Amino acid sequence: MGRKTDYIDLAATEYWQETGRAELDSVWIAEFFQDYGELNDFPRHNLVDFHALVQKALTIKIEKAEKLARLQREKSERSAKTPRKP
Repeated sequence: MGRKTDYIDLAATEYWQETGRAELDSVWIAEFFQDYGELNDFPRHNLVDFHALVQKALTIKIEKAEKLARLQREKSERSAKTPRKP
């Protein structure tokens, strides 16, 4: 696949899409770690570190999505309050 960050981003994205949860499940990440070949490309990378990095990426993704949703909601509310010209 390439870089460590590619695996981390992929794991965070897939986990969020599959579960919709913010807390990373240890069994899920262990299966990902094994099945996606991350260990083959980076033999010195361990599961505990990988879990922490994916949890951090997951948290950042969720915070960004929540911020975007909040901004869109505020924009929608502002446009709803603005009177329309005839």
